[in-house]
Amino acid sequence: MISLAYANSAPAPGGLMSFVPFIIIFILFYFMLIRPQMKQAKEHKKLLSELKKGDEIMLASGILGKIEKVTDNFVILEISNGTQINVQKNSVQAVLNKGTIKSI
Repeated sequence: MISLAYANSAPAPGGLMSFVPFIIIFILFYFMLIRPQMKQAKEHKKLLSELKKGDEIMLASGILGKIEKVTDNFVILEISNGTQINVQKNSVQAVLNKGTIKSI
């Protein structure tokens, strides 16, 4: 009465062909996420290595100040006349143009 149903035994795709979508996704991730992050980290490292006394900087927290002294891991920052703070070098976000602090 009811005939038996048999599965169609189509050949499976080749071994390399099954990895092609994963390879394409990895390449997209590399060019859209990993590579730009590595470039940004390299630029930030260069910025930190070029810090010198007298530079006006902005910290990640938004504090603006003028560098008084630079050590390996820390920066002494003058945020107002006679007020100095010690901050980690990694918290430096940007180097500002000369005179930016006075214009604010």
